[in-house]
Formats: sequence, C-alpha cells, structure tokens
Amino acid sequence: MSLTPTTSTPIHVVGGGLAGSEAAWQIASAGVPVVLHEMRPVRGTDAHQTDHLAELVCSNSFRADDWTGNAVGLLHAEMRALNSIIMACGDAHQVPAGGALAVDRDGFAQAVTARLEAHPLVTIAREEVAGLPPAEWDSVIVATGPLTSPALAQAILDLTGEGQLAFFDAIAPIVNFDSINMDIAWRQSRYDKVGPGGDAAAYINCPMTKDQYEAFIDAILEGPKSEFKDWENVPYFDGCLPIEVMAERGRETLRHGPMKPVGLTNPRDPLVKAHAIVQLRQDNALGTLWNMVGFQTKLKHGAQTEIFRMIPALEKAVFARLGGLHRNTFINSPRLLDTNLRLKADPRLRFAGQVTGVEGYVESAAVGLLAGRFAAAERLGKPIEPPPETTALGGLVGHITGGHLEGGKGSFQPMNINYGLLPPMAPPKRDAEGNRLGSKEKTRLKKRLMGERALSDLKAWAEGEKALEPAE
Repeated sequence: MSLTPTTSTPIHVVGGGLAGSEAAWQIASAGVPVVLHEMRPVRGTDAHQTDHLAELVCSNSFRADDWTGNAVGLLHAEMRALNSIIMACGDAHQVPAGGALAVDRDGFAQAVTARLEAHPLVTIAREEVAGLPPAEWDSVIVATGPLTSPALAQAILDLTGEGQLAFFDAIAPIVNFDSINMDIAWRQSRYDKVGPGGDAAAYINCPMTKDQYEAFIDAILEGPKSEFKDWENVPYFDGCLPIEVMAERGRETLRHGPMKPVGLTNPRDPLVKAHAIVQLRQDNALGTLWNMVGFQTKLKHGAQTEIFRMIPALEKAVFARLGGLHRNTFINSPRLLDTNLRLKADPRLRFAGQVTGVEGYVESAAVGLLAGRFAAAERLGKPIEPPPETTALGGLVGHITGGHLEGGKGSFQPMNINYGLLPPMAPPKRDAEGNRLGSKEKTRLKKRLMGERALSDLKAWAEGEKALEPAE
C-alpha cells in the first residue's frame, strides 16, 4: 500500500535565504517532509559570498529587540513563540548592538545551515529551479528573495501578467576595527540604551564638524556612481536609500538620517555637540569588522575609499567590503496572493519572504514562517487561519495580501513591520495613581499595550483548534 501524501509527498521550497530556511524548518517541525532548493553554489549571485543557507547579504542587524516599544521587537517575540529557527540562531550568535539584535553573520548562517542539514525530514537540493516549478510538485513555496533568477522572474511575470518585479537595495561598507582611529571616535549607544547583549556602548561614533560635514556632502554629490542601464526606472525603497540619493534630496537629509548626532555625547568634550555623526555597528562576534550604519551606496569603489576616509576617525580605514547594489524582486501581492499566501493564478504556489513585498530580514523570515505553517497545515488536512490582525505577524500578512488594495494598481511598495499595520489602541489618559500622562508616556504605554495584546492573541491562536503546533 502506498503512503499517503501527508507522509510521503514532500513540500518544495525554492530559495535558501531567511524566508526559505524558516519555511522549510516550520514544515519539517510539523512532521512533513520538505525539499529545500538552493541554487548556490551551482549558480552564484552578485551579492552572496558563501553557499550557506540564510546568508545575510546586507546589514547584520535584525533591528530593535524590545517588544514593549518597537514593532520589529514584537515580531521577534512572536517568532520566538512559534519555534523560529531564524530567531533561535540569531539569539545564539548575537553581537553587541545597543538596543538592537545584531548577529555574527557567518556564525548565524552556519548554524541555520547545520540545523536544517541535520533534520531528518529536510532534503537540501543544490540546484537552480529555472522557470516555474514542475507541475508534479503539488505544493511549492517560492522564497527566492531579492535575487530571484532571471528565468524564474520571467516565468512569474508571464504567469501573473505583471509588468515589473524589481527595485534596488543597497549594501553598506564594512571597516576593519584596527583601522579606526579611536582617539577621535568613541563607544556609545544612542541615549546609552542597553541592548539584548547587555551593552550600552555598542556603537562606534565618528563625529564631524559643520565644515567637515559640508565637504563630505559635496564629495558624495560629486563622486562617480555606478550605472545600471538594464535596471532603469526601478524605484528605490525609501527604508534603504543609498547615501548619495539621500544627499540629493537635501544637504541636511543625511544629518537627520543615518548621521544624526542626537543622543550621543563625546566624552572628550561633552559640552561641544557634533554637527553630524557616523555610526559603526559590530558585524562579527570577534569584533574585528564594523558596519557603517545606513551607508548603503552606489558610489564606485575607488570613490568610496577616498570619500569615506574624509570621515574623522576613518582617515586610514581599511575596508573589508565596500558598498554596492543588488537587485530586489517583489510581486504585487495584494492583487496576486490570497490570505494564505497562495498565488491566485496557480494555488499550488505560495510565496514567501522579500518577493512578497516585505522589507527586512525579520519580516522576510516571518512570512516564510507563515508560508511554511500554512503549507504544512494544508498537507495535513488542517484548517488554515492567518494569525489575528492584532499581532505583528497578522498585520504583516494582512498588509501584503490586502492592505494596499485601495491604493490602485502600481501603488504597492515594500514595507517594514510597524504599528500602523495593527489595529490602534487608545491608552489610558492617567496612570495607576491618577496622574495625567504626557504625550510621550501615552505613546510608550500604547506600544506596550499593543504588544501585550498581540502576544496574548498569538498564544490563543497558536493553541486554538485551527493553529498548527510545531512537532516536538
């Protein structure tokens, strides 16, 4: 007697990035076999440097980790509650980053790869899926991310009738610690905030005077940029703009963005406030590599070394990696996907990760988590119900599957998780002692209450009859 599809027929996941790795883990954890297809190293990409699963090609930060006051921190907490491999490996390989959760990129990717390779229900196939997956694959999750192969991207275009799938994302440079002049720079997190690693001095700060800043802006504006004629008319994502694009929007834009000096005090001269500050964030566990925060760029490499050495404390900087651009790909999810992340034109296909129009490592992995659980539930014959809209997970999937329908064709753009995707709450106007709360206190309380509501509702969803429990 042949085995039933539940126990014998695998689900296929295409793409071994954060979303694909998370989807495969969730499927296998539910007791369902899964084949994870990753084209590296058979076919490389312009951004990847290894053949590890879940390689981080841009920043090494998962951003804020506080569920009481930040939406991405709430997403972290929800994913941890649902057996996330990405969060587990991220927690195990964190490096100091103030209030953020940053990871040693190599240790993290190696850990995700090792855990998936060791799972008895996971098969890793190192091959490119060129074009649409074979018809005999009855359940497929497409999690090919920002570097979807041209053949598959074109097949998706043909199937959906969409005209465009791409936008630009950019990579920030990495500096060797020994080349940073610590007689000028100092260690401090903004507002001395203590992060998950217990470090309130997680960032290296490089101050600038007004004259130094103005000269730096001139150099960025005048510096030669890389050109990508084949990718013309592709919009940038506002959350990850190259520094030269920010500078073109106004000379003060960078000073109010990644170079803002607020919340930082130079211990050598605390009474003199810097006009602008470049921050560096630890990029590996050894502390030998530091990422230039927010300094993604399309400046040509020769110009980068010259211009970035204009930054005080980086006059002799040695760059382990210079900045660059890679191509992101996403579909018009509100028009193309149902609430279970299935493609309406071909329901055997689900989509997950950045290709769905979410932005950020954690958001990509979160959609992979949901796609994996949805696919496993379907294979097991269980009802599929998205998380409540009051949760970060529910708000995120709600946004990409319906949140932009009213905007009209062409309006859908990548989105990070934020409180605006969750139903609002009105916080109390007074504290427990009856004192009237100020605006900042109200905002802090509102975020905490939204977090408490989300985690409570997620727990009820996970324990409900329609939820898919991870297998022990």
